[in-house]
Amino acid sequence: MSVKESSKGCTEKQSEPIITSVASDVQSKCLLLIFSTCILIVPASILQQLKAINGFDEAAFLAAHNVKPAISVRKHPVKGHDLFAGYNSVPWCMGGVYLPERPVFTLDPAFHSGAYYVQEASSMFLHHIFTQATASRKGLRVLDLCAAPGGKSTLIASELDADSLLISNEVIRTRASILEENITRWGYMNTWVTGNDPRDFGKLEGYFDVIIVDAPCSGSGLWRKDAKAINEWSEGNVQLCAARQQRILADVWPALKTDGILIYATCSFSPQEDEEILDWLGETFAVTGIPATPAKDWQIVETTSENNKLPGYRFFPDKVAGEGFFIAAVRKNDPTETIKAPRFKPEQNRKISDQAGDLIDSGDLTYMNGKDGNYNIISAGMEADAHILQKAVYIRKMGLEAGMPAGKDWIPAHDIALSVHLNKNTPSFEVNKEQALRFLKREDMAIPALEKGWHVVKYNGQGLGWVKGLGNRINNYLPKHWRIRMDIE
Repeated sequence: MSVKESSKGCTEKQSEPIITSVASDVQSKCLLLIFSTCILIVPASILQQLKAINGFDEAAFLAAHNVKPAISVRKHPVKGHDLFAGYNSVPWCMGGVYLPERPVFTLDPAFHSGAYYVQEASSMFLHHIFTQATASRKGLRVLDLCAAPGGKSTLIASELDADSLLISNEVIRTRASILEENITRWGYMNTWVTGNDPRDFGKLEGYFDVIIVDAPCSGSGLWRKDAKAINEWSEGNVQLCAARQQRILADVWPALKTDGILIYATCSFSPQEDEEILDWLGETFAVTGIPATPAKDWQIVETTSENNKLPGYRFFPDKVAGEGFFIAAVRKNDPTETIKAPRFKPEQNRKISDQAGDLIDSGDLTYMNGKDGNYNIISAGMEADAHILQKAVYIRKMGLEAGMPAGKDWIPAHDIALSVHLNKNTPSFEVNKEQALRFLKREDMAIPALEKGWHVVKYNGQGLGWVKGLGNRINNYLPKHWRIRMDIE
């Protein structure tokens, strides 16, 4: 569900909400919270369901929806470790911080360099549950099934070693494009992007060690951020979402290894989409719940499914500095065969390696044919993964796009400039904030002439993109669809 602020400013600080009486035919369906500028209708049916949840406080829950949402970001472990010093930390996520107010992220070059990601704090609990559930984070194959816009994928990418592979998937094309941009900003070679329906991954039997399903849901956990969204909520929609969540999980289940981990999450308060889905998993498959042991002072509500007693974790906006959220992890006990890699002849294009080999410094590499004459760089150890995946799914982005040859020259791709693997000896130059924004708008940066050749534009030491010095002028190679259009004055 999309998140939009009310045009009348419902998210602004206001007086305490008042629960009012309403006409009898409406009263059975909802409660009204009157704000100075808008009315928030909270369905009584969901409140009735939540009364059975341990830790639910109806009055506090309703009052919390009259408080501005917290603003939080998560720092890149390489690019952004020195940002936001002195800010309050998100306690369950390394690198997560709360901001005192919402800046204009579009006008912050550090955001465009991938130094941090704007992410809702509750959803950052994935960091805690993932690290608790995985004894080792080396050599894993991980699928983020419903990944757009990329918050959970960039979080997991920060936790994996170079021998692990993260597949970040989104079936909706427009959302997949946004996902791809965010993965590019984060800059890891071992995060690939696919665009497939969950059923396609069922062909990859026993391939993944971890599957993350942040399932499409009725979105009640986002009501505070989107007051209009509450008008779209209905019990019927909850049931439709629960049925879709079951289909998604059933479709992708064969791709999880025996002893593999499924992490399931929603931004819904409805038990039908949360605890009842856990019970459905326990009744349909052989699973074991994985406890996450959050600290008591985090005020995360620990819950269990009614029948199978599988553990889950609920985030109420009156208890945490974050939005409504639910997450749980289970271990697969079903016996599953593991897909075998097909025979293949390794790609060893020495000419391309010689031309582009000095762009990044990241061990044994393979240069794969990409789109429109471009080449992609992957770890040589993942060439078998490429052949396995290509037989089952559509890969939108494999490794890092390296660029293309142009005679004896090499036109480097934007990916390389933003990558954590960029060769430190690559020619580059530092710009101030105004120059950085002008580069991002594809305007004149007013810098002295550069030596001929390719240079990375850097802000606070992090790459923003490429320019090419031509002696008497500089050509800006920022992709046109990455250009910011907001005024910088």
